[in-house]
Amino acid sequence: MTGAEWVQAWLERALDDLDTAQLLYTNYHPRKLEVSCYQCQQAAEKALKAYLTHVGHSFKFTHDLLELCVVCGTFNESFNDLEGDCSDISHYATDARYPNKNEIDETETQAALHKAERIVMLCKNLIEAS
Repeated sequence: MTGAEWVQAWLERALDDLDTAQLLYTNYHPRKLEVSCYQCQQAAEKALKAYLTHVGHSFKFTHDLLELCVVCGTFNESFNDLEGDCSDISHYATDARYPNKNEIDETETQAALHKAERIVMLCKNLIEAS
């Protein structure tokens, strides 16, 4: 794959994960809140990795959205505004995948969906603008 094809592959997966998160929230009853939040984290992670691939920066294996966002911010300061969003949903990489004592409610899931969408859309827009 060429560099541009890798970028597109990462971005397509991010968009698919975001779509999946939204479908799991809206189309299932009872709603699949934990899995939806996990998909939000995945969407954001893949979008950030798409952007880093786009700017030619290699990244280490990590699920830490804040770490990825900070690196993205060295290339475009728009990412600085998303550090809180990244920090807020990063923990779903593990917390939402496994049984734990912290239940996720609808309000939290709606917030995760909104934050993931902002992250994915910023990456997508920056990639498509160049």
